[in-house]
Amino acid sequence: MSLYITHKNIKFGIGDKIRVTQKISEGQKTRSAYFEGIVISISGRNEGKTFTVRRIGEQKIGIERIFPIELPSIEKVEIMRHGTSGVRRSKLYYLRQSSPKETEQIFTRAKIRDRIIKK
Repeated sequence: MSLYITHKNIKFGIGDKIRVTQKISEGQKTRSAYFEGIVISISGRNEGKTFTVRRIGEQKIGIERIFPIELPSIEKVEIMRHGTSGVRRSKLYYLRQSSPKETEQIFTRAKIRDRIIKK
């Protein structure tokens, strides 16, 4: 039950909004696809660690993907917004029932806590 995970020297955690770029091969051609969302859970140990990313798709439908950290097709992970300091739980499954406005509270709490720590 960890709050942080590292992939290719990039450390991200629960509550962070990330973009996962994945290399997809279709026959002879390869292309890059990305999946952008909020990290709602990290589970497993050592090489078996996985992280779950959730985003809201078209028509307000929630889409979740589980990525193994050792997946060779993951090219890079970019952190779009930090939110780990605003998280109060290790698993954010409650975001499945919450509105986008409630989800934004994670990032506002993170801003406030980061401002207090920097002083």
